[in-house]
Amino acid sequence: MFSWLGKQGGGRERGGGSDVVQTVTGGLRDLYLRKLLPLEEHYRFHDFHSPALEEADFENKPMPMVLLVGQYSTGKTTFIRYLLEQDFPGMRIGPEPTTDSFIAVMYGDSEGSIPGNALVVDPKKPFRKLSRFGNAFLNRFMCSQLPNQVLKSISIIDSPGILSGEKQRISRGYDFCQVLQWFAERVDRIILLFDAHKLDISDEFSEAIKSFRGQDDKIRVVLNKADQVDTQQLMRVYGALMWSLGKVINTPEVLRVYIGSFWAHPLRNTENRRLFEAEAQDLFKDIQSLPQKAAVRKLNDLIKRARLAKVHAYIISYLKKEMPSVFGKENKKKELISRLPEIYIQLQREYHISAGDFPEVKKMQELLETCDFTKFHSLKPKLIEAVDNMLANKIASLMSLIRQEESNMPTEIVHGGAFDGTMAGPFGHGYGEGAKEGADEDEWVVAKDKPAYDEIFYTLSPINGKISGISAKKEMVTSKLPNSVLGKIWKLADCDGDGMLDDEEFALAKHLIKIKLDGYELPGTLPSHLVPPSHRKPLQTAE
Repeated sequence: MFSWLGKQGGGRERGGGSDVVQTVTGGLRDLYLRKLLPLEEHYRFHDFHSPALEEADFENKPMPMVLLVGQYSTGKTTFIRYLLEQDFPGMRIGPEPTTDSFIAVMYGDSEGSIPGNALVVDPKKPFRKLSRFGNAFLNRFMCSQLPNQVLKSISIIDSPGILSGEKQRISRGYDFCQVLQWFAERVDRIILLFDAHKLDISDEFSEAIKSFRGQDDKIRVVLNKADQVDTQQLMRVYGALMWSLGKVINTPEVLRVYIGSFWAHPLRNTENRRLFEAEAQDLFKDIQSLPQKAAVRKLNDLIKRARLAKVHAYIISYLKKEMPSVFGKENKKKELISRLPEIYIQLQREYHISAGDFPEVKKMQELLETCDFTKFHSLKPKLIEAVDNMLANKIASLMSLIRQEESNMPTEIVHGGAFDGTMAGPFGHGYGEGAKEGADEDEWVVAKDKPAYDEIFYTLSPINGKISGISAKKEMVTSKLPNSVLGKIWKLADCDGDGMLDDEEFALAKHLIKIKLDGYELPGTLPSHLVPPSHRKPLQTAE
């Protein structure tokens, strides 16, 4: 069954960083097969929670996946096209519910699509276990392949637009939330998209979000089409969105919400252009970092799975222990199912387990209804000890290998498509703004405001063309910036380090104060284009 077990990465091979990758993935695979899988099989974990992991889940180079979820016409498919900067097979965009299938957008040497039934029998793709959702789902599942630079680093899962009403849930023919949960357990990032004009969370969308329970660290929220409202309306929309999410996602932490208009069209309202650019840059950085964190994510997911498997074993073995040996089995079963919340609390106290590690009570009760408790197994301490040993010792050694991989290999980020459009050139984020203003100009950028700064300078009674630190402080504190910031500005402006400022250094200090007051960050060291003209030659000589 596991003929590939012998391939786990214990030996060293050529390839440097790739050797470490093979060791990490091989180590994860070996730990799962020897330590965790026996526990899962013994207590029927796969019937209650998640199918067994297989070889494709431990591929040598983990490919990060991003899952997009949202109600219809929130811009999910358009968002993918925006990132890729090209159409992909199976893409349909429109104001009506267009995407009616799950589409895995992945890299391929040639453009084409693979239908769901063929996709789930491909051992090289991590979708084999999706076959359990039946033909109704597989007919609505496909893989779209194309040669795109972005897809060399990440894969993207587009999901059907969510509608409201009971009819939509029934007409799908498969358990939509169960499919979402399957993907959520395996992807690296879950992006919930909202339309600035459509903030209501339908019943099905609410159930979909709840199916992501336990994956909160993967969730990000995008408030799309934000250019269609003005600043005042945007504040109200953002507040309404946070209120709506607070009712569905039961977590004290506030979700990160990215605000913008993610498509390649002119902004309808340019009031918040700078905000949209900054938000898009933050979202791009988050997505670009996924390849670096892929190995850590796999390790983290295995730890979460192991903790859940342990809790499941305690629940099943407790139910087995409480069952009578001869009479009254059915009545006892009903009693135990109804008492499941109390059993959770009892197990928490007995085994010192966090409440957050337990599966959802309602879902567990529904699954237990169809089970024969007499076929459950009693607690086997050796199986639990094996998993505890894995969590306490083996995982730590794999973590050190991952750190070694990160230090030895070049930083891997997502390239291509929209990601390259913000990296360099005059349209890169922050180009020509703040401390970067005037970087490509011959004239000193401070010169245009220097006459106004000179007027202030000469009111401070300079001696031999310079003012003292005390005189400069009196003027600089009027900005109301904290002393820590003003101290940094002083160090940057005092180019010759004599503890005094001449007229050019004072003008530079005022310019840096203006940069900070405008909301930009100060540079760590003074850029060459900001060095006052009279101080440039000595600096060059020093070099």
